[in-house]
Amino acid sequence: MKTQEQTNSNPSTNPVQNIPPVSDAAATGAIRVILADSQAIYRVGMRKVFALEDDIRVVAQAETLDNLYVALQRFPTDVVVLEGSLISGTVDAIPQFVRRAPDAKLIVQVSESDENNTVELYRRGVRGVVPRSISPELLIKCVRRIAAGETWIDNKSISWVIDAYRSQATSLTDPRTKPRLSEKELAIIGCITRGMRNKEIAYQIGTTEQVIKNYLRKIYDKLGVSDRLELALYCLHHQILKTETEATEVPVVETAMPFRAKL
Repeated sequence: MKTQEQTNSNPSTNPVQNIPPVSDAAATGAIRVILADSQAIYRVGMRKVFALEDDIRVVAQAETLDNLYVALQRFPTDVVVLEGSLISGTVDAIPQFVRRAPDAKLIVQVSESDENNTVELYRRGVRGVVPRSISPELLIKCVRRIAAGETWIDNKSISWVIDAYRSQATSLTDPRTKPRLSEKELAIIGCITRGMRNKEIAYQIGTTEQVIKNYLRKIYDKLGVSDRLELALYCLHHQILKTETEATEVPVVETAMPFRAKL
């Protein structure tokens, strides 16, 4: 009969591998790391790199995205080092990650730097995008800084992100390129600017909270904002409700009402 340690060391029988003793990391205050990579040899190499550091502990390994989700449920984690190809073509991978481990921070390793992909990763909440060829010293430094709450971004990526946001700002303020909003979307925006919560909006419109959440995600994507506060401020600043109402003659909730600070 195989021992637990032998089972954990065999990726074919246990793709989610914990690295005992997991409890030591929490006890010593070490940074708890999960390695998610399709290549076992790469995971082994990264584990050896981190094993030399007193303040970093690898608590689990995963070879697929599904295995990573399982590992996140089983092991408290501070930082995940993720192979970029595992989430390639999977649009909801990062939102799924955030929902399952909202306190964990994500580092994505990429084989090649790509402007659009890099900008999108940072927009979705990734804390660091690093090359697969990164040196062990820089990877360790990256993990420590990200665990401390910082964002790891190189000069080229900074330029890409700044250019992307400038382009987005120009597009959103150009009346010729402003996205069209439906009657229900405008009504929801009106409620948001009044500080109403999803439950209150759902009751007023006559639907469910989940439907309101789905509408909000679509509105965020259309306007290029990330949360309720940005949405409210953007719409008030650009007079979206007034402009759309005049153009479509759709009755919506007036915005000239007290605006709650907490949204």
